[in-house]
Amino acid sequence: MEIFDYPKNREAFARATKVIPGGIYGHLGPTEGCHIPASAYPFYSDHAKGAYIWDLDGNKFIDHMAAYGPMIQGYADDDINEAAFKACRTGDCITLPGTLSINLAELLVDTVNIADWALFAKNGGDVTNLAMMTARSATGRDKIIMYNGSYHGVNMWMQHEGDPGVSSADVSNNIYIDWNNLQQLKDVIAANEGEIAGLIAMPYLHCAFGDNILPAPGYWEQVRKLCTDNGIVLIVDDVRAGWRLDLQGSDHFFGFEADLICFCKALANGWNVSALCGKDSLKDACSAVMYTGSYWHTAAPFAAAIANITKLRNHEDACGHMRVIGEGIMSGMEKVAANHGFHMVTSGEPSLFYIRLADDNNFKLHQEFVAEAVKRGALLASHHNHFTNLSETQEDVDKTIEICDEALSVVASRHPDMGFTV
Repeated sequence: MEIFDYPKNREAFARATKVIPGGIYGHLGPTEGCHIPASAYPFYSDHAKGAYIWDLDGNKFIDHMAAYGPMIQGYADDDINEAAFKACRTGDCITLPGTLSINLAELLVDTVNIADWALFAKNGGDVTNLAMMTARSATGRDKIIMYNGSYHGVNMWMQHEGDPGVSSADVSNNIYIDWNNLQQLKDVIAANEGEIAGLIAMPYLHCAFGDNILPAPGYWEQVRKLCTDNGIVLIVDDVRAGWRLDLQGSDHFFGFEADLICFCKALANGWNVSALCGKDSLKDACSAVMYTGSYWHTAAPFAAAIANITKLRNHEDACGHMRVIGEGIMSGMEKVAANHGFHMVTSGEPSLFYIRLADDNNFKLHQEFVAEAVKRGALLASHHNHFTNLSETQEDVDKTIEICDEALSVVASRHPDMGFTV
């Protein structure tokens, strides 16, 4: 099997470090992206189509990250891109907004279970921030309940005291609780009676560097009741899981109703738009919030989102297809890992599967394995959940498992004292 190298990628990165802080900033870069060792990873793409990326050196990868979630149809989808290009040709960013935003809002109201309205922004953090502000606007309260290990963006209140650039005042109204701990939730509500504006949560815990944890049976129903009884706005951050579990929303998938639900990532198959959807009871509170941006009314992303959601709705079973792909990868990895004497832990919903070699306690074996898989053409993450998409096929699953089989064999050969089988 071919082993990739990356001379052109490295030349480009050397140029980047001279003019861009960190070279590649954020979660796509080698630091935040946990590219360990960095020598195993490509840094830059040349082009992408469907489920595949070609890097600057011409190496082809099956991409299981889908740009960290946005690509739900696959890269460079012709139908979605043509809809966006058509909107560009008639004027994209205009002093007066077009009606595509109305069309998209109507489509979301017709699709998302709890949606009576929708308001649009650009990034996931824009709408999680707007959701928090809407909850405060509606309740006149300040405090927000969040879950340990959760991620809702990079606004200052979403981070932690001690993080660079974050002050204690920025996070002074945050209350942190543990996932699936109902008693802890009851206790903090009682201790902060009449002060809590909202509770924001992912539909299940899918944090980095940790096994994903589904809600305990009945957990969400009890959270819903506690929020209702105490006047707390229940916010679901569906930025990551949205559109992959249930087209009506991940709250619908898990059998409860949010008050507000935040979408981004897969909303427009990579075009830059996010949405906050909510119940009619919160419409006036949201309207009262001053919230805008220079590019929030651009037409092309609205057109792309309409085309994307329409394709998802017209697919015979979009979420089912992605689930099957994820199940195939999870079961295949468990099998080949066991064949080599490794213990592969898989967790989370299959369409956003998380994997972890559990034979040490410091992620080193897992990072070795992922690095060897990447060098052979399976683009995986060593720290994050993955994302399936509709362009992936059984052939892609089979090829990925073949690559992982060889990668595990290489790792096993490096650790003869641990009892693995080459």
